[in-house]
Amino acid sequence: MATNKRVFTLRLSDEVFDKIGILATKEHRSMTNYIEYVLMRHLEQIEKEHGEIETGQTE
Repeated sequence: MATNKRVFTLRLSDEVFDKIGILATKEHRSMTNYIEYVLMRHLEQIEKEHGEIETGQTE
């Protein structure tokens, strides 16, 4: 199944990269999947506190 997702690069120090890797492993996720999970969870929290963030795009 094809997905339509944007991709971008993160510039992280080795220490931060390694820490994310450790957390991802504990959650049984790939690093990419873990970073997506954390960002989505953060967005949900912010929107719960402050309301939906309008992007002007439809799903």
